[in-house]
Parts: sequence; structure tokens; C-alpha cells
Amino acid sequence: MDNFNTLLDGSANAHGHLCPGQVVGVRMAMLGCRMIELSNPSALNQIKKLIVYVEMDRCTADAVSYVTGVKLGRRSLKFKDYGIMAATFFNIETKKAVRVLSTEESRELASIYAPEIPDKYTQQTEAYKRMPENVLFRAWNVSVRLDDSDMPGPTRYKTVCSHCGQVIRDRREVIHNGRVFCKPCTDDAYFINPREIILKQDVFS
Repeated sequence: MDNFNTLLDGSANAHGHLCPGQVVGVRMAMLGCRMIELSNPSALNQIKKLIVYVEMDRCTADAVSYVTGVKLGRRSLKFKDYGIMAATFFNIETKKAVRVLSTEESRELASIYAPEIPDKYTQQTEAYKRMPENVLFRAWNVSVRLDDSDMPGPTRYKTVCSHCGQVIRDRREVIHNGRVFCKPCTDDAYFINPREIILKQDVFS
């Protein structure tokens, strides 16, 4: 794994800007990978050993993804919308998993670790670079409940919605009164009132 400054520069460039969340995410990923004994998670011999669960859709999540190389398309990045600045790092091979949480106290301590910087935003960014890990984070050993349908790799399971005919992958169907439904055909959809748009025939180029 590259050093902190190299990873931070790369992460900030990929994300679009440097911010406190980038610093936290890079350090969180470095700590999490170290604790589950993956020294270079983006390397070919380690990339298939790692799954990361992020618990927030903020800057920190982009940094964690950048450092570890996990991606939604590879099914190695899992998003749990908990609204918590935390991530769990799971070594598929050893089954070791660690959940790392960014502490709320670290925000209040920024002025102590970067007292020479008056601007709060810049102060937090610099302070998070300097804080010891045991101030910036808390960590737990955890067990991850990982079903076969959540594993990286090709699609293993497919069903068909009895209402709309949509193929449902990876056991995301809903069973109601013995019938199979996709989530958009239940009350669990993130959208409402769908009205199909008839697309014009066109030549794709």
C-alpha cells in the first residue's frame, strides 16, 4: 500500500477536492486493512479477499473505496445507509472483520491538534492528519453475516417478478403470499407513480 500522503493526494483527485472526510476515509481504510492483515488490498493477489461495508454516502466513503479498490460493480463494496461515519473491513479468506468508526470527539479536538489554523474547515483537515488513531477512531472485532448471494463473482441466483416479469438477481426478491415480487412492485421502492416513457427508435453510436 502506498504511503498516506500519496493515497490522500490520489483520493482527493479522484473525489474532486480535499476535505476532512477524505483524510478520515484514507486513514480509516489504512487502519482497517492493516487490522485484517491486507497490506495492499488493490493488488491482484488481495483484491478478491476484501469486502468493505460503508455506513454513509459521504466523502469518507469515496476515500475508503479509493484506498481499498473495492467497487459496487465488483460487489466488494457494500453500502449500508446507517448515516454513521464507519466502515467494516472483511477478509473473506480469514473471516476476520473489523468495524472502524470515526469519533465525534475528534471534531471537538481539532483546535488542539491544529491550533495555528483559524479556519475551522482547514483546521479539521489538518488536525485529522495529525491525530493518533486512538483519538480519531474506535474499532471493534465483528462477525459479518455474509450470504452466498452477497459474494463477489457471477450471478448465482435469479428469480422473476410475478407482477411485472422483471428478472431479480441475488435473492433481492420479496415473497408475499407465496408469490415472487421485485421491490419496485411492492411498497419498498424508492420511487412512486412510475409512468413508462416510450423511447424513440434511434441508432446508437
